[in-house]
Amino acid sequence: MKFQDLLAYQKSFSLAMKIFEITKLFPKEEMYSLTDQIRRSSRSVPANISESYRKRIYPKNFHSKLTDSDAENSETQVWLEFSLKCNYINESIYNELLNESNEDGKLINYMILNPQKFGVAL
Repeated sequence: MKFQDLLAYQKSFSLAMKIFEITKLFPKEEMYSLTDQIRRSSRSVPANISESYRKRIYPKNFHSKLTDSDAENSETQVWLEFSLKCNYINESIYNELLNESNEDGKLINYMILNPQKFGVAL
């Protein structure tokens, strides 16, 4: 199986792309702050999932990369909240993106708690 086949990867990649599209509408003065931060953290989620999968022969590295992914997912949620409070997104979009992020977090945590299902020898 390729890392692109992992549901956690697919969903987190999709969320990162949605965030990319939405942030195109953010004010230009946010380009090097909020826009950059939320794009970076959301892109780090699938990137760390892919790295964890490639390092699955090393259980500690698998776990470490997934916890990094989970942390980046949490950071993305903070930037989403800032986006809402700054009125760059409305509450409906915020809730949609937050729900997707929460789902990603559950998938990542499933991988963390069930490494053997992803080829990690314990």
